[in-house]
Amino acid sequence: MENKLKIYGAGLAGCEAAWQAAERGVSVELYEMKPKKYSPAHHSEGFAELVCSNSLRSDSITNAVGLLKEELRRMGSLVMQAADATRVPAGSALAVDRDKFSAYITEKISNHPNITVINEEMCEVGDGVTVIATGPLTSDKMSEYISRELVGEGLHFFDAAAPIVDADTINMDIAFFASRYDKGDADYINCPMSEEQYNAFWQELIGAKEAELKDFDKDEQKKLKVFEGCMPVEVMAKRGRDTLLFGPLKPVGLVDKRVGKTSHAVVQLRRENAEGTMYNLVGFQTHLTFPEQRRVFRMIPGLENAEFLRYGIMHRNTYINSPEKLDATYNLLSRDNVYFAGQMTGVEGYIESCGSGFVAGLNAARRVLGQESIVFPRTTMIGAMASYVSHGGNTDFVPMNANFGIIEPLPMRVKGGKIAKYEKYAERALAEIDVIKQKMM
Repeated sequence: MENKLKIYGAGLAGCEAAWQAAERGVSVELYEMKPKKYSPAHHSEGFAELVCSNSLRSDSITNAVGLLKEELRRMGSLVMQAADATRVPAGSALAVDRDKFSAYITEKISNHPNITVINEEMCEVGDGVTVIATGPLTSDKMSEYISRELVGEGLHFFDAAAPIVDADTINMDIAFFASRYDKGDADYINCPMSEEQYNAFWQELIGAKEAELKDFDKDEQKKLKVFEGCMPVEVMAKRGRDTLLFGPLKPVGLVDKRVGKTSHAVVQLRRENAEGTMYNLVGFQTHLTFPEQRRVFRMIPGLENAEFLRYGIMHRNTYINSPEKLDATYNLLSRDNVYFAGQMTGVEGYIESCGSGFVAGLNAARRVLGQESIVFPRTTMIGAMASYVSHGGNTDFVPMNANFGIIEPLPMRVKGGKIAKYEKYAERALAEIDVIKQKMM
């Protein structure tokens, strides 16, 4: 077996895997098909390109993804290093300037003495240790190879991204700055809606024309699976007139201090870059046609003259039926020289992808070095995600974000409510991580 590690894909998972292996002295060949070839959602040459939101979600350790972030920070994650260095104001969330975030990781990876970047599309795996982190938009050739030669089956679902508007074209005579319940700084722009305005908007939204999904035939589109955590806003709206009021247009905790009250509905916009020149519509992932996005979303008070810097898009994401294929180190059961990482494994979200890349990269490196694998316990969030991927739940396997429902329950009952309970989860997890760090050295 070759004394080096091959990694396919320079997204968040692939870059994290490459970094962890290289930092342990392993020679890494990182294969990335950009800029020779791009997926439908990728546009820049840089590594770790964020194609959907620029938010990495909550930064609190009493939130599951916030705990995962802290675990990764403590273990030397490159992605977390980049995120902390390029963060932009977003209240209690961690959001980044996507261009600076990508540039930071690209520079670190490209200049690491143990990493060689090779710009090629890979379509098969040899005998050496390999991490496949080609992402949910894996090229057709690689997808076919994975399905045919490695896992014997293929699954797919669809994912959607929200539009971005020019900050200078938002009408701040109508919109206002605030964070929900005044937590953190007032980093979000909020567009208030009266009941009459909301009803008119909802009616147009549910009747708006959707873009044709050209990648798939009619029968396949009928079987469309949309990940609940990234559901197109128009799909959500069709579930009922009030559905959006309990989702992205939820008004609670957002008081317009100019009038001293909450509105019937509120659309929030989150800063997209450090300069604050671009804002994305929070929760407005969509696959409406571009003209329909422009028409319908301009009905939102404050966005009547908004200029769209990027329209929302919808693209195919693929994942494998991991509980039958992978173990808790993301190692392929049928071929022990192959690891998977990223959303293809069934983790969902930027930080979750990074976490899978960390585990896969660490253990692939240890295999190259002839060392024993490290399986993270389910008492940690990074271990709970790996356990879910390798064992699944009680129903059909579907992609999953980090959440406290998959972590190992506490052995005792905790008084003080949900937050007190989550604090105990975090305390236990971080103590475990500090112990595991010693094994990783």
